[in-house]
Amino acid sequence: MPQFKTFNFEIEGGKATGGPPIGPALNPLGVNVMDIVKKINDLTKDFAGMRVPVIVNVDPTTKEYEVEIGVPSTAALLLNELKVEKGSGSPAKQKVGNLSIQQIVKIAKIKRKDLLAKSLKSAAKEILGTCVSFGITVEGKDPREVQKEIDKGLYDELFKE
Repeated sequence: MPQFKTFNFEIEGGKATGGPPIGPALNPLGVNVMDIVKKINDLTKDFAGMRVPVIVNVDPTTKEYEVEIGVPSTAALLLNELKVEKGSGSPAKQKVGNLSIQQIVKIAKIKRKDLLAKSLKSAAKEILGTCVSFGITVEGKDPREVQKEIDKGLYDELFKE
């Protein structure tokens, strides 16, 4: 049974390089670092501009490796969707942007496996909760109002799984 060495990195999507932190960690194992970097970049290109958790497992004996990509944080996905740098410093008073319910559902689908939610509808409500703390409105409304609308079934057609 191969004895893998595991490395955890957080890389900007599509922008991994052979420099730190990847190169210095993997070079001593004698693996082709540029092959691993290319694979990381291929797997993370859809998350450009976001920090993505990456796990690299290397078998030092055979030099075989596996790359696993995590999902960026809910905050990173929301901010990326809005094309803003950060959330509001005072979310109750100052809003940083507005998202559509479709964008919320898209993020809920991306994050689904990392959330505790049992359904896509619950996952969307979790994402809306993050919107509250970041000063993000949804459909021009307070996200808590949208959560209530979801409970009333207003957007049920978006949650067919």
